[in-house]
Parts: sequence; C-alpha cells; structure tokens
Amino acid sequence: MEKTYLPPHSNADQKWFVVDAADQRLGRLATQIAMVLRGKNKPQYTPSIDTGDFVVVINADKVDVTGKKREQKLYRRHSGRPGGMKVETFDHLQNRLPERIIEKAVKGMLPKTTLGRQLFTKLKVYAGPDHPHQSQQPEVLEIKTIPGATH
Repeated sequence: MEKTYLPPHSNADQKWFVVDAADQRLGRLATQIAMVLRGKNKPQYTPSIDTGDFVVVINADKVDVTGKKREQKLYRRHSGRPGGMKVETFDHLQNRLPERIIEKAVKGMLPKTTLGRQLFTKLKVYAGPDHPHQSQQPEVLEIKTIPGATH
C-alpha cells in the first residue's frame, strides 16, 4: 500500500515576493498573487497544506481596470445593523482605501476555509512604493502578461 506524500511542514522554504501593481490589470494581478499564496507554482503543492509564499504588493493605488469598471464596479459592505448596507464604486474606493481593492480581489480567489484565512494573512498590500519588509529581502515577482490581450 502506497502512502500519500505530504511535504515537510516548515517555514524554511517560504520566500517573500514583491509585486509592483502600477498599471497592472486587477484580475490578472490577483490570480497570479493567489497562485503564489497557495503555493501552486511549486512542485510540492498540496491542497490541504500551506505551501505558499508571502507576497508584498506596492503601488496599489495605481492598479488599473478595463472598460467602464471604474464607474460601474461596486463594492458592498454591511455593518450588520438594519439598513447598514454601504455601496461605493471602484473609483471612490481607490481614492479612499486603495489597498482594499487588491485584498478583496485576492481573498475571493482563495479557499473559503481556515486554510484560506491563514493564507490571506501572508498578503501585505501598500498604497505607495514603500513597505516595511526590506529585511526579508523579497524577490521581484514578474506578473505574466498574455500576448495579444487587449487593454
């Protein structure tokens, strides 16, 4: 009887990556980040174990969307009280809290389990070009662009 391979559960093989979100498409950026957070880019990927890396996103205030999403895409939140629904557009949220746009996009692509919540803590998003994670020596993560994709 063969046993199922489980990768060693150590933080030694976890890397730090930095991503520049300036002039990147929101959805394409979020899918690449979610893949790295889950560890799907590694050969020892296991769906039920955290094998992913840390991701630091800078320049979140310069992320881009196509079409009319800037005025039509809506972000909803609820206070939990009757009549407590608040709705704002992409443009308004980008001016107010640009980090939240990338966080919501990536969180929606992670599993809705305790593992997904644990993976989400490894995402660090900053509006400007500076971040406090220089001591981890993050590597630059290149976001793959699809040739022939329309902008």
